[in-house]
Amino acid sequence: MRQTFVPRPAAVLAGVACLVLCLGALACGGSAKQIEIGPVPPRQTTGTLSGPLCRDTGCTCASTEADAGVPDDGKKRFELRLQSAQELWLKLPGDTLLYKDAERATSCFYVDFAPGQHPIELRASNADGVSAEVVVRELGAKTRSFYNTFRFECGHPGVCSFEELDALKSHYAQFQRNLHDPCGSTKIKGIVWDHGRAPDGLHPSELVVRATLDVYKFAPWRRSGDASCAEGGRAPSEPDDAPAPDAEAGDAADTTPAAAP
Repeated sequence: MRQTFVPRPAAVLAGVACLVLCLGALACGGSAKQIEIGPVPPRQTTGTLSGPLCRDTGCTCASTEADAGVPDDGKKRFELRLQSAQELWLKLPGDTLLYKDAERATSCFYVDFAPGQHPIELRASNADGVSAEVVVRELGAKTRSFYNTFRFECGHPGVCSFEELDALKSHYAQFQRNLHDPCGSTKIKGIVWDHGRAPDGLHPSELVVRATLDVYKFAPWRRSGDASCAEGGRAPSEPDDAPAPDAEAGDAADTTPAAAP
């Protein structure tokens, strides 16, 4: 005789709960965080750009360190390079907004920062998954050398994934004292990011990356790449306000970035 199995109500509820949890895991995928970031900024560049390579709302990328010129008012000049096949935005303090359209793979901008802390915010938005890279380089006025202050790259070329974002946490944690270029005079602190909708559970379609440039008053005295910079300690000609290797233990808390909750 054929027997008909009739599931008990408790078993049915447990099965439904299990299915919901499984579908939720597939939808969210890895470290994906579903949040609403908001609309993208205006598609325009605003604020003050600096140096001979800049005209109105855009700049030509420097071919050599001397091309960008140097400020003469106690500030330091920085190259901000946006790279992607998509649109990108970079917000700076005040009313400065840098915009790269999808027609150009690379856009360069040059701005001057006074000593102190300056927050920056990178924004990417694309329904099929974002691709974003920002490179920040400090220009040494005395050394005529560019210093690799900060670089964020996810999905360029290609599409950014949650797996790449997770790997970046370990990458940034390796830098001592938040100084990515040991010969430079600018630290990068508080690197965090938020990501929005993830249609396939693998690639964010919205991304906001935040960090703070901590610009020191002293001028770099060695060119980028000088092996002696990584040895630590002070050089005989080092300015008094240059940070010693172990003088800022409090920075350690800022070296490990994470996606904001």
